[in-house]
Amino acid sequence: MANGRILHTMIRVGNLDKSIEFYTKVMGMDLLRQNTNEEYKYTLAFLGYGDESQGAVIELTYNWGTEEYDMGTAFGHIAIGVDDIYATCDAIKAAGGNVTREAGPVKGGSTHIAFVKDPDGYMIELIQNSSASAGLEG
Repeated sequence: MANGRILHTMIRVGNLDKSIEFYTKVMGMDLLRQNTNEEYKYTLAFLGYGDESQGAVIELTYNWGTEEYDMGTAFGHIAIGVDDIYATCDAIKAAGGNVTREAGPVKGGSTHIAFVKDPDGYMIELIQNSSASAGLEG
């Protein structure tokens, strides 16, 4: 599987329009494509930074009529590398986003991280780009 590539991460959402607005307006992603399946009553929206063929994206799955999910304890977070974590957090807050852990060094390390919560309660870790590629999130 040496030629494999992560294509997307799927998360279930309770309000597709609200989630699309969050990921586009607060997180700065593009809505790349959207598919609706009338027979099985679900809609998929794929969002990301740039061309889907070049990088992984997030697939939002809305099962019609389901407004919330049990988050469970297995899923951790989605990680996004950013060039300026402090400016990114300020922009997210200015756009109405919920920064739950302010930007700063990770405990016991020098990598700068922050956490943001999406409308469904999924956590998004922001990692300063100089550290993101090194995989030093602590």
